[in-house]
Amino acid sequence: MSDGRGSGQVIVTGGSRGIGAAIVRALDGAGFGVVSISRSGSTEAGRAIACDLTDEAALAAAIASVAEDGPVAGLVNNAGHHIGGASADLAIEDFEKVMRLNATAVMLASREAYPHLRATRGTIVNIGSFFDKMGVPHALSYCASKAAVGAITRCLAVEWAGDGIRVLNVAPGYVTTDLNRDYLSRPKVRGWLEGRIPTGGPGTPEDVATLVAGLMTNAIPYLTGETIYVDGGHGMHH
Repeated sequence: MSDGRGSGQVIVTGGSRGIGAAIVRALDGAGFGVVSISRSGSTEAGRAIACDLTDEAALAAAIASVAEDGPVAGLVNNAGHHIGGASADLAIEDFEKVMRLNATAVMLASREAYPHLRATRGTIVNIGSFFDKMGVPHALSYCASKAAVGAITRCLAVEWAGDGIRVLNVAPGYVTTDLNRDYLSRPKVRGWLEGRIPTGGPGTPEDVATLVAGLMTNAIPYLTGETIYVDGGHGMHH
């Protein structure tokens, strides 16, 4: 096990806000050279690259440019999108838009980072969701995409273990961010969550970021392919 300090570069997709921004801050504080790849191209720490993560050529070029600056120690596939609505009215275009960013981009970024991570025996952490195991009304695309992230994690972990690459899936439950703060603070919603989540309510982006940074800085070669739920016990609460 390491001393909790990282070295090399870690790529974080969707690192400009919310959970992604917290992960960038945590990895920067742990000593990594952090590169955020997002549509906006903004970041609170490290280097930022503006990129449409659903554009195969652009994402491949972005990852290659990071590798030109030095060893790549890790990849955090965090970027995601949600389009809600009744499944009976779900447009194929909306379903595929969610799958392309939430799942296809995870595969693509991992594939492009593979040769660089093989050289460093690095780590991939995918950001899934505890919705991967639930039936949630009006969230078919999101749930399906996050279930796919778990499957991608398991397949890559088994296939790349011989290359020294660990692949893990961190699956948050309800986490308060700037995107959902108003909704989660509604009295009815807040009351429901406080009753359903054993730890007393939604988590914070830092809860997720602390775990991600720990997985990146602490070498545990025997831990790979697993989905680690960070949901305050919500998913197991009967």
